[in-house]
Amino acid sequence: MLHDGKIWVGTSENGPVYLLPSMANRHGLIAGATGTGKTVSLKVLAESFSDMGVPVFLSDVKSDLSGMVQPGQRSESLDRRLLGCGVDADAFVYQSYPTMFWDVYGEQGMPVRTTVERMGPLLLSRMLGLNETQSGVMNILFRVAHDRGYPLDDLQDLKAMLVHIGEHAKELTLNYGNVSSASVGAIQRAVAVLEDQGGNTFFGMPEINIGNWLTCDENGRGYINILAADRLFNNPTMYSTFLLWMLSALYDLLPERGDAEKPLIVFFFDEAHLLFNNCTRALMEKVEQVVRLIRSKGVGVYFITQSPADIPMTILGQLGNRIQHALRAYTPLDQKAVKVAAQTFRTNPSFDTEEAITTLKTGEALVSFLDEHGAPGVVERATILPPQSHMGAISAEERARVNEDSPYRGVYDEAVNRVSAYEQLNPAPAVRPQVVLQPWAFSAQPVMAQTIPQPTPLAAQVSTAQQNMANTFKVFNPTTGEYEEKQIEGMSPVAEAVQPVVEAVQPVVDAVQQVPQMVQQAAQPVMQAVQQAAQPVMQAVQQAPQMFQQAAQPVVQAVQQAPQMVQQAAQPVMQAVQQAAQPVVQAVQGMVQPNQQVPTIQVQPQLQQMPMLVQDPVTGQMVQQMVTVQYDPATGTYVPVQAPVDPKVLEEQQKAAEKAAKEAARQAKEAEAAARRARADELREEAAERARRNDSVAGRVKNTAISTATRQVVSSLTKEIGKAVSNLFGGNKK
Repeated sequence: MLHDGKIWVGTSENGPVYLLPSMANRHGLIAGATGTGKTVSLKVLAESFSDMGVPVFLSDVKSDLSGMVQPGQRSESLDRRLLGCGVDADAFVYQSYPTMFWDVYGEQGMPVRTTVERMGPLLLSRMLGLNETQSGVMNILFRVAHDRGYPLDDLQDLKAMLVHIGEHAKELTLNYGNVSSASVGAIQRAVAVLEDQGGNTFFGMPEINIGNWLTCDENGRGYINILAADRLFNNPTMYSTFLLWMLSALYDLLPERGDAEKPLIVFFFDEAHLLFNNCTRALMEKVEQVVRLIRSKGVGVYFITQSPADIPMTILGQLGNRIQHALRAYTPLDQKAVKVAAQTFRTNPSFDTEEAITTLKTGEALVSFLDEHGAPGVVERATILPPQSHMGAISAEERARVNEDSPYRGVYDEAVNRVSAYEQLNPAPAVRPQVVLQPWAFSAQPVMAQTIPQPTPLAAQVSTAQQNMANTFKVFNPTTGEYEEKQIEGMSPVAEAVQPVVEAVQPVVDAVQQVPQMVQQAAQPVMQAVQQAAQPVMQAVQQAPQMFQQAAQPVVQAVQQAPQMVQQAAQPVMQAVQQAAQPVVQAVQGMVQPNQQVPTIQVQPQLQQMPMLVQDPVTGQMVQQMVTVQYDPATGTYVPVQAPVDPKVLEEQQKAAEKAAKEAARQAKEAEAAARRARADELREEAAERARRNDSVAGRVKNTAISTATRQVVSSLTKEIGKAVSNLFGGNKK
C-alpha cells in the first residue's frame, strides 16, 4: 500500500513502518516458519511495487499467488487487522492487479524457453547434477560447438554434440583436453533424465525475451509476472537453476543505472534455500557476483525462506531490508537459528529480539528497512497490512481468460526448430525432385485380355512422385561413399505447381491407356477367325496325327505367328500416339520451369549430369557439384553412377590400423621395460661395488678415520659455540 510515495508495510507501536522506493533495490529477505504470514508480506510488497509502476516477477510454488487477478473480499478479520494498523476499513480499496502467467511447461501460462547455449555449461552442469570431471567435458562441448559454428538450441542438439565429441575424442584431446567415453556416457544418462522431467519443453526456440517482463499496463501499473512453479518445484534442481539463469540473463541484459528513485524490476524467489543447495564453488561465486552488482542495474531481489540460516552469509549480508516472521524453537538446531536471526537485526531497547521472534503472532513480524542514508533501521515489531487482492488460487477458467488477454499471446505458443547442431551434424541428403512421365510399353505377350498391362494413371504417378521425392535432396556422405536422401523444408509448392500440368496431360495419357484395349478389340476378330479356321485341322490332326502332322505344320506355325503379326500391326499406332504427345510434354516442361524452384517434367534419360550437395571432407561444408546419375526404374529415382565404398574394406583397414597401433605400443612398452631392467642392474652393480670397497681393510681404515675426524670437529664446534653463548650473556664477568 502506497502512502506519501512510500510503501506502507505495517504498523508498530511507534507508528507506520515504511519501505523507501529508493532503497528497494538493496534486496531483502522475508523469513518465517510455515503459516506465519510470509505470503501476505510478499503480496503487500508486490502490490505496492505494481502501484508505483515497477514490474514484479515472483514464483508461485503453492498456486496461492494467482489471486492477484481478482480484487480481495472484505471480512471481519481483515477489518480488525486494518484497525490494528491504524487504517480506516471503509477507505481501504480492494482491487485486482495486471498479471501475466508464465510456465516452463506451457500448461498454466505462456511458455518460457531458453536455449542450451544461453544456459551455459556452468548452470547446465548443475541442472544435470554433473561432477567436476563431467562438468569439464561439458565445457569442452560448448567450446567445440562455438569454434565450429554449431548452435545449441535444444536437448537434441546437445545429444548430437555428445555423440560428435565422443566419436572425435582422440583429435579433440590434443586441442581441448581429455574427453573420456565414461564421462560422455554419464552426461547422456543425465540428459535422458532431464528429458523425462520436461527439459525438451524448456530448451528450444523461440527464446524468452526477458524484456517482456519490464512492462506496465495502460494505467501505468507494473505487470506482476507469476511463474507457475507447482510442477517445476517437484524438480528442485531444475527450479533453482532456472531462477539462477534468470538472474544471470537479466544481469547481462540491463545497462548500468546507478541509484534511482525506484527499481526497474523486483524479483521474489520463494523457497530460496533451494538456490544454494549443492551449489558448487564456481556457481556460488557467480550468484554472489550477480547479487552484489545487479543492484546498480535497478533490480531488487527478495528471498523468501523459513530461516535466515538458509541463505549463505556472503549473500545474507547484502540483504538490507528484512521482514522476519515467527520461528519455532523446539530443537537445539531451531534455537540456534533463532539466535542467528536475532543477531542480524539492529537492537531495539524496547524488547528482546530473540524472545520476540518466538512469540510473534500470525500476521506480525519484526521489520527493519534501510533509511534514506542506506543505514539499517532499528527493528520494529509490526502488524503487516492485508493485501488488496484476493487471497487464494483462482479457477482454471479464470487463468485461461487471463492467458488469452495477455499482450504476448501467440508470441511463444509454438516451438520453432531452426537449423542448429543436430541438423548440421546430421545433414539431410537428397537430389532436386524429378517428376518423370513413364511411357507406356507394348507387351510382347500374346494379345489376350488378361495379359495386357494396365498403366498407372498419370495423376497417381505424380502423386506418388510428390510423396516420395518432394521436400527431399541427396547429399554425398564421404564416410559411407553413398548418397543419402534427407528431408528439407520450403519445397511444398511443387504439388500446387504440378497439379494444373497433370490436368492438362491427363487426356493424352487416357488416350494412350486406351490403345491396348483398341488393339485387343481389333485383334479379337482375327484371333477368332484363325481359331475357327484351324479348328477342323486340329481335329483332323488329333484323329490322325501320323498322317496329317506334316500337312498341319504350316497352319500351326501361322497360328503361333499371329500375336507377332498383331504386335507389328499395332506398332505404327503406338509411334503415332507418342509423336502426338511429344508437343504436350514439351509444353508441360515450359509451364513448370520458368522462374520456379520446382522439379521439371521430362522424358527420363538413362544418364545425365545433375547438381547435388556434397560434403567437403576437408572443410566439412556442403558444396554443390555436378554428379553423373542414372535412373533406377525399380525405385523411380536417380542414383549416382559411382560405386560406393565397400564398408567391409573400410572396416578391415580400420582393424589393420588399430592392430598396427597396438603392436607399436606393445613394442614401446617392452623397450621401456628392458631399459628399466638394465638400469636396475647397473644400480645393483654399483651398490655391490661400494659394499666390497667398504668391507676391505683400506675401506674400514678410511671410514674409521673419517668418523674420528668428524667427532673431533663436532666436539670443537660445540665447545666454541658454548663459549660464545656464555660470553654473550656475561658468563666471564667477575
